[in-house]
Amino acid sequence: MARIRLTKEFSFESAHALEGYDGKCRHIHGHSYRLYVTVIGEPIDDPTNPKYGMVMDFGELKALVNEEIIDRMDHAFVMRRSESADAVDAVLRENFGNVVLVDYQPTCENMLADFASRISRRLPAGVALHSLKMHETATSFAEWLAEDNE
Repeated sequence: MARIRLTKEFSFESAHALEGYDGKCRHIHGHSYRLYVTVIGEPIDDPTNPKYGMVMDFGELKALVNEEIIDRMDHAFVMRRSESADAVDAVLRENFGNVVLVDYQPTCENMLADFASRISRRLPAGVALHSLKMHETATSFAEWLAEDNE
């Protein structure tokens, strides 16, 4: 049977700061992210299965990505965990709510690696993460490909 790729597009708004960076991105700023999640697999070949002919239900992919990524990151301020982040974390949470501390510099590249790990471990048997593509701006994006990470 043919291997088929499915892609679902997501969007979220998020702010971040790149602590220690030597450019403008060291300041708190935001992005309108566009995330493309592509999975690959063979369509189910069992006519008695309600998902016959599907690699994966788009609704299940949407729910998985929403739980792992969108619900967590949308309208959040993302910052690398550090002494300075810990010092401002309580103040930020108290005044603004959704603060996400991560163990990496929250660049588009590092976020994709994190997202790939989160999504991959939740996919059903026989379905694999093929690629992620995320636009940070309309003209700038990063990509994660499974074949580059094997």
